[in-house]
This record gives sequence, structure tokens and C-alpha cells, in this order.
Amino acid sequence: MSNRDHYYNKAKQQGYRARSAYKLQQLDDATGLLGEGNTVVDLGAAPGSWMQVAAERVGDRGTVAGVDRQRIDPLEGVPAQVEYVRGDITEDDTKDAIREAVGAGEGDQPVDVVVSDIAPNMTGEYELDHARSVYLAREALSVALDLLGTGGDFAVKVFDGRDLADLEADVEGEFEYVRQLRPDASRESSSELYLVAKNRLTAPVREGDVREVTIEDIGDEGDGIARVEGFTLFVPGADEGETLDVRVDDVKPRYGFAQPVE
Repeated sequence: MSNRDHYYNKAKQQGYRARSAYKLQQLDDATGLLGEGNTVVDLGAAPGSWMQVAAERVGDRGTVAGVDRQRIDPLEGVPAQVEYVRGDITEDDTKDAIREAVGAGEGDQPVDVVVSDIAPNMTGEYELDHARSVYLAREALSVALDLLGTGGDFAVKVFDGRDLADLEADVEGEFEYVRQLRPDASRESSSELYLVAKNRLTAPVREGDVREVTIEDIGDEGDGIARVEGFTLFVPGADEGETLDVRVDDVKPRYGFAQPVE
């Protein structure tokens, strides 16, 4: 039995709306995207197979919002709260509707995960299809950066090609790390892959930045503690009350590390 037939038949047997359900399962198994109680936004969600998987995995304390230009038939028998947004993710009205659906406005609970399985209408011209997939992936990234809270995760489909490296670099600049994955459930002939980015960075600094800081305290490990717009930087070898220039060399979602500039 071919790879396609195996997952197609399995989806029919297990009640998933499309074989693509197994792609999200495999991405989640590999990277831990869909935690219990999470709020998940699924871009390009029709016919709803990724929503089914997400709803199963976030459980009855979680929320899943599906977004698509096409109508999505309501899901039945899933534990999570489910919301539906009909619209084009490149339009501001759709982004506003997503925020309203999941309560992601200012001061509200942020979104934990944004996933996108959007693909362009295929032309058969490889370079054109690749370029269109990168464009859609960048639109999905824009939505994710708007919705995700600190430490949130992002997964997006893209076709392999010459513009992939630039896209991956831009994604990596906004998250702690990013990796490429090709789920076994993808068709063997497909050039699709997924970029999975973990731990959204909302810090006011990035690796390589040089800042003047004042050491406000000393941590348990003996490192100096400085703050940049409320964000904590640990600086080894610094004394409390000292003001110095530091170079940021590692950024985590909620804190970072910096070295004194000689």
C-alpha cells in the first residue's frame, strides 16, 4: 500500500476529515506543540482535520480557532472549545476577527500556538508555486507574531526552494529556535516541509545587541542582574550598582544573558 493510500484509509477509519491530520499529529509528537489547555489558532483550517487533532490534544480546557476563506463544517464530539473565523488571513478584518474569537485583545489571554497548513493553488511551475508558498508562510508568520504571547509556538507549511533559507532566518529571529520537519504523512513526491518555531521572543533585545545597563542586583549564581524595559539580563562578573556596556549573547523568552564589552 502506498504512503498516500495508508494515511487516506486511516483517516477514513478514524474519522478524520483529511489525511493531513496525521501531519499535525507527527509534528506535535516531535516538538510538543499542542499542550493541554492551550489556545490554538489554525490558519487555512478547512476542511478541519488539523482542528480535530488540536481539539483532541488541548482537551476540554483548551480553545481551537479555525480560520479559512471556505466554510468549515462544525466539529462534533471534540472536547475543546471551538471557534470559526471565515476570511482571508491577509486582510486586517480577518485578523481582528481572530483576536475577538480567541480573546486575544490587549490585556487578554494570548494565543499559545499558531499553525498553518495553507498551500497556494498549484500551477505546476515549481518556482512559482514555491514563491507563492513562501508568501503565504510569511502572511501566517505575520498573524502569529501579532497573536502569540511570550513563549508561544508556530508551525507553518512551505515548499522547499531558493527562498526557504531567508524565510527560516526571519522566523528564527522571532523565536528561540526553529527546525525543519518533513512528516511521514506527507506524500512521498511532495516538496512540502514544515518550519516549527518554539518559544516566541518578545524581549526588547536580540542576540548581538550592545546596551548600556546598570546592575541592580546579584543573582543566586553570582551573576549581575540588569533590566532593559523590564526584561532581565544576567551579566557575569558585574557588581551591584555598576553601569557598563554589555553584548547580548543569548535570549530566552523571559530572560537573557550578556557579557561585558571589553
